[in-house]
Amino acid sequence: MKTRVFHPENGENEIREAAQILRSGGLLGIPTETVYGLGASALNEDAVLHIFQAKGRPQDNPLIIHVPDVTWLERYCAQVPDTAYRLAEAFWPGPLTMILPRKPIVPLRTTGGLDTVGVRCPDHPVTRAIIQEAGVPVAAPSGNTSGRPSPTSAADMLEDMDGKIDGIVDGGPCRVGVESTIIDLTVTPPRLLRPGGLPLEELRRILGEVAVDKAVTQKVTGSEPPRAPGMKYRHYAPHAPVTAVTGEAGRSAAYIRSVLQAGEGVICFEEYRDLFSGFQVQSLGASGDSAQQAHRVFDALRRFDSTPVTAIYTQCPGDAGLGLAVGNRLKKAAGFHIVDADRLPQAVIGITGGTGSGKTSALRALERLGGKVIDCDAVYHRELRQNPALRRAITGAFGDVFAGDELDRQKLGSQVFSDSAALDRLNEIVYFHLLPVIRREMQGSLIVGLDAINLFESGLAALCRATVGITAPREDRVLRIMARDGITEDYARLRMAAQPADEYYTAHCSHILENCQESPAEFEAVAEKFFKNLIREVFTYE
Repeated sequence: MKTRVFHPENGENEIREAAQILRSGGLLGIPTETVYGLGASALNEDAVLHIFQAKGRPQDNPLIIHVPDVTWLERYCAQVPDTAYRLAEAFWPGPLTMILPRKPIVPLRTTGGLDTVGVRCPDHPVTRAIIQEAGVPVAAPSGNTSGRPSPTSAADMLEDMDGKIDGIVDGGPCRVGVESTIIDLTVTPPRLLRPGGLPLEELRRILGEVAVDKAVTQKVTGSEPPRAPGMKYRHYAPHAPVTAVTGEAGRSAAYIRSVLQAGEGVICFEEYRDLFSGFQVQSLGASGDSAQQAHRVFDALRRFDSTPVTAIYTQCPGDAGLGLAVGNRLKKAAGFHIVDADRLPQAVIGITGGTGSGKTSALRALERLGGKVIDCDAVYHRELRQNPALRRAITGAFGDVFAGDELDRQKLGSQVFSDSAALDRLNEIVYFHLLPVIRREMQGSLIVGLDAINLFESGLAALCRATVGITAPREDRVLRIMARDGITEDYARLRMAAQPADEYYTAHCSHILENCQESPAEFEAVAEKFFKNLIREVFTYE
């Protein structure tokens, strides 16, 4: 079969010939504001059967019938309630499907064996004109092979249906991008069966109470036939397996980055795109723009089928507005394989080690994985300038060791570095005042690295789920310190002698990361792999 592409801009004859396909029992791809549909006369059982065959769609999965205006409702639906007319007045033409009792004129094959039928009036003038010209309601599921992402352009539909159907009407790209919202008006209160291009909030504005079916938020199992399209079977899925990650956007992005492996792909919000440099990425648009996400979601899923990715991780928006529909499609694409980043334990990793060991490179690796690094020494010196209570506590314990707001480090050091009890007292004061500040800075971040020379002495290790000591061969450290700080070898060795030996970190830290690499870049790559495994341990442990 040769599939013809119709171009309505070429004249009314295109519409007439497209309508003739429907009247004669053929299959026609039609544009709507939501996605492209695979249409046939809803009253012709043979034509409807061909829809199921072309898509590879289970025959108990009901079809929606499309009408050109509200006056067609009573032709095909029995006992049409006032609520249907109120909704039609508010939202038709538009992305809303109403489930109503069917009249016998609508075949059971169209409704998947149900005594109800879903009806909508699409907001696309070309398609409404074709239906009007054909004189029959049009049964039309999304125009993709069953299970794949829905098409939002004629080209997408041609990719799946070329040679399988009679024609496709090219009506341009779809404006909304996700299928219609489906509301069941045969129950009280009305029940949302599928979120879509009309937000739940808008339905509640007209109807008041609206229940949400469990199929919206979880996988449906069992032998009960689906009451609407998209409720039971796997939908919207690209070839590679998908994991949907919910939760606050920064946390979900950090989780994905921490577990992402070479050869895997990401669907993310635009502001996190740079975090996944070097990976195959599709953008959903800005995290706060659910309309843009709806417009892009199927295209993002579909585009991965032309890449060799072995798995896909996707961020999910929240449930407000169109976010409920976008998240629903992504979760269904994942087969409801979902990770909630907000419920994951915070991966706080304490990082310590002697000067010249390569801590800076290790911290860069953690940042590349989406971690937030807190330089505890920098926080300490900032608090010394900004926190009068901390200055008073140090002055009360050690006398006048401040020149204005600046700490005289040599004066304080002369007291504490030769007296372990005095050093313990200083660490106690500093920890008491720094702990609340560091806790505040940690809030909202899924992965945190605490960069602290005195990680254990200060008590900061108590905040950590893992502690990592960075070590390196002594002679390598000497050369690094000399090159980095422009000092002599003798002075470099003197500084190292004042710091703990590697055995201290081995005894105190839960993990040791040894830096034996030739260059900082090589060590950073080793550290990234190390931290990726460590973070996975933290998440798995919980």
